[in-house]
Amino acid sequence: MSWLVTGGAGFIGSALCHYLAEATDDRIVVIDKLTYAGNRQSLSSLEMDGRLELIQADITDFPMMTEIVEKSAPRSIFHLAAETHVDRSIDGPANFVSTNVAGTCAMLEAARNYHSGLADSAKDAFRFVHVSTDEVFGSLGDTGTFSETTPYAPSSPYSASKAGADHLVRAWFNTYGLPVIVSNCSNNYGLRQFPEKLIPLMILKCLSGQSLPVYGQGLNVRDWLHADDHARALLLMAQKGEPGETYCVGGGAERTNIWIVETICRLMDERYPENAPHNRLIEYVDDRPGHDYRYAIDATKINMSLGWAPSRDFEAGLAETVDWYLSNEQWWKPLQDRVYAGERLGSGT
Repeated sequence: MSWLVTGGAGFIGSALCHYLAEATDDRIVVIDKLTYAGNRQSLSSLEMDGRLELIQADITDFPMMTEIVEKSAPRSIFHLAAETHVDRSIDGPANFVSTNVAGTCAMLEAARNYHSGLADSAKDAFRFVHVSTDEVFGSLGDTGTFSETTPYAPSSPYSASKAGADHLVRAWFNTYGLPVIVSNCSNNYGLRQFPEKLIPLMILKCLSGQSLPVYGQGLNVRDWLHADDHARALLLMAQKGEPGETYCVGGGAERTNIWIVETICRLMDERYPENAPHNRLIEYVDDRPGHDYRYAIDATKINMSLGWAPSRDFEAGLAETVDWYLSNEQWWKPLQDRVYAGERLGSGT
């Protein structure tokens, strides 16, 4: 049998694939449309050693999804394929609804058809692990945390599309008995993240000496989770998670956006003094429309029920991330040249 990972050539998906290859002996099958954010190079080492098969396909193609699921015979499905960047959802929401909502529906139906034909032991062990976000809960004030019982209040087209997908997943459990699990995670960081996201964007702009755009006053707060810690949590959900349950996964590392940018500047001062001091490049720009103020996760449930806790120190992980981007120009430079050069997205105009 195998693990099936949708969106496995993306940031979190590739981290999960590398972790599955380390932690298990099973084959890994990836479905990825290879849009701008899907990078086959992130999986090249796993493809070369024969552990992984990558199939380029669109998850909204239900007949194709049905065929792939049946042929790959997965022990579980990790569903990560999604449009994920809030700014892009402001500029073009329709793609987010198509991929995140209609695509999730197609995957659920393909999984349901497959699950119904499994033998009892395989049927009992099967899980459909749907990877969502804490952004479906909306915004927190200065205090409090999100938990599995927090009401949904999405603010952006992205978070609304993910909320819709979450509701579909739970409906397939309640209506059809498909053994699903929903994971709501906080902001991920780490290696191989597409450079439109805050941390890699700031690293690469520091490297090129460009201005560092900070939305508003930079006081929005995010809870940062290393993608490797997230991958470990997802495998635990597939192996030990209770069908129908939701697990919130957070790194316990709340930081303001300006703290992140200032810290990256200090790290770059040490590693690339040519443009130092890098904090002179900081430029405050108009805020993102509907920008949520603060996210924070209460991960008590997954800690108590599955024994998971974040293991990566945030400051050390951030320094490691900076070093990776400085050492892996061959991974990000083609993306800059062909796909995304660091321009502002999602201005709402």
